[in-house]
Amino acid sequence: MQDFPIPHNEQDRLKALLKYNILDSYSEQAFDDLTALAAYICGTPIALVSLVDHSRQWFKSKVGIEATETPREMAFCAHTICQPTDLLIIPNTLNDQRFADNPLVTSDPNIRFYAGAPLVTPDGFAIGSLCVIDLTPRELSIEQKQALAALSRQVISQLELRINLGKLKQNIIHRQQVEKTLRRTNLNLNQVVGKLRQTQVQLILNEKMSSLGQMVAGIAHEINNPINFIHANIGYLKTAFKDVVNLLSLYQEYYPQPHQEIQTQADAIDVEFLVKDLPNIFASMETGSTRIEKIILSLRNFSRLDEAERKFVDLHEGIDNTLLILQHKLNDTTTYPEIKIIKKYGNLPQVQCYAAQMNQTFMNILSNAIDAIEYLWTKNKNNLDSINLETITPKIVIRTEISPENYAVVRIADNGIGIAEAIQKRMFDLFFSTKSVGKGTGLGLSISYQIVVKKHGGNLKYKTQLGKGTEFFIEIPLKN
Repeated sequence: MQDFPIPHNEQDRLKALLKYNILDSYSEQAFDDLTALAAYICGTPIALVSLVDHSRQWFKSKVGIEATETPREMAFCAHTICQPTDLLIIPNTLNDQRFADNPLVTSDPNIRFYAGAPLVTPDGFAIGSLCVIDLTPRELSIEQKQALAALSRQVISQLELRINLGKLKQNIIHRQQVEKTLRRTNLNLNQVVGKLRQTQVQLILNEKMSSLGQMVAGIAHEINNPINFIHANIGYLKTAFKDVVNLLSLYQEYYPQPHQEIQTQADAIDVEFLVKDLPNIFASMETGSTRIEKIILSLRNFSRLDEAERKFVDLHEGIDNTLLILQHKLNDTTTYPEIKIIKKYGNLPQVQCYAAQMNQTFMNILSNAIDAIEYLWTKNKNNLDSINLETITPKIVIRTEISPENYAVVRIADNGIGIAEAIQKRMFDLFFSTKSVGKGTGLGLSISYQIVVKKHGGNLKYKTQLGKGTEFFIEIPLKN
């Protein structure tokens, strides 16, 4: 038996074979089908898909034989891979000196006929063969040869498909790993963004409360001094006026006929009217200065700049102070008539809370209620829907109560425009606003939510009906 030939590109050929990662793999139906088809077309009892490595030929698929491999020096396919462009056909192995003394010829399985079509990779390397074997000498027809060559190409196609499927699986696994990593990263990013948003809201809240408190306290202080001066001097003015009137009365009594020039001046200034009207002016000034003092007190109570910690406070007082500050927006305007405030206060105990922040919450929600009423009237005056405004009295109803869950509840209900369903899920988002530029910052409800829920462990809820109004529920837990 002659030594088996070695292709000139043996090293590259072996690399091409190993690339498929198929040696010693399990049987696969696609290859078995091609082997069976080759045996059927060529009419042989044996057919093989044989792959030749450096020392053996290994059968990926087989029909009619039990062996799984043979030494390379005994392999017919070792010769086939040396002619990658042609079939190797041996009609009678006993007549071919290359194979006449081959153990596979002289003993079991006693090969007498062999036809092998080389398995050539797309790069031109012959890595094995699709071969058919018979135990008697014979020939193949042209059609059988063509079919055998075609089937060998299908074997290569299956090998390429197999390696591509392997790459695809690896890509899928890699993609799944990447997606898993991305999901995990996105989750982490969302958590970071959530923390950043909370921090941002808290910073804005702290800055807003600090700035508002300082501003309100400053305004109250600046107004307080002059108004105290005015209020304190009104009494002196009233006394001085009485003294002047008494003196004037004495002059009239003892000098009933004054000089003509004095009489002319008295008629010009209408002394009798001044004597009657000036007390009314003093009374109005006293009432106005008293109201300004109350507003200053409300501003101080609203800002509570010196109360950074939780304290027990009267929520009703905070609501009343806020309403007093907002009074100018409750008065009738060119857009809407006076907004009625209906108070239905329950018997609330003092509540431990951050007073200034709770006042800010009342301010935000009451301001939104006023804006909702204004928007309803503006919209309907422009004939944008069919609500009859003549039947509506603008109003805000404020109720307080203790819930069964031991919460102090402040309910603020308006009969304004209501909230559209499409925007309800974003109401408490930072910087989200439905108001026009310059009228809303998108901070009010977001900050209120942070104050009530995050700072006080309470609840901020609402119910609304479009075109009918909205009611907010501020729930602060009572301490036992």
